[in-house]
Amino acid sequence: MPGMALGVVKVWHMEEGWGVIASLELPPGHDAWSHFSLILAEGYRCLEPGDRVEFEPVRRSQDGYDFVATDVRKL
Repeated sequence: MPGMALGVVKVWHMEEGWGVIASLELPPGHDAWSHFSLILAEGYRCLEPGDRVEFEPVRRSQDGYDFVATDVRKL
């Protein structure tokens, strides 16, 4: 699954610095886990549920998810 994907932040735990991104470009039934350190932005990096994002999906297990969203950029 090379290349960037479009998605929507499903949930984001600001106090813990991680969340989940849903995307139609992932296999059915799968979402991508992400961490604030994987957000491409200056300063305080945080997302909110409903934010539209572009990200690089990487097939790697993390906290019960089969994909990790890296290079996350808010649209």
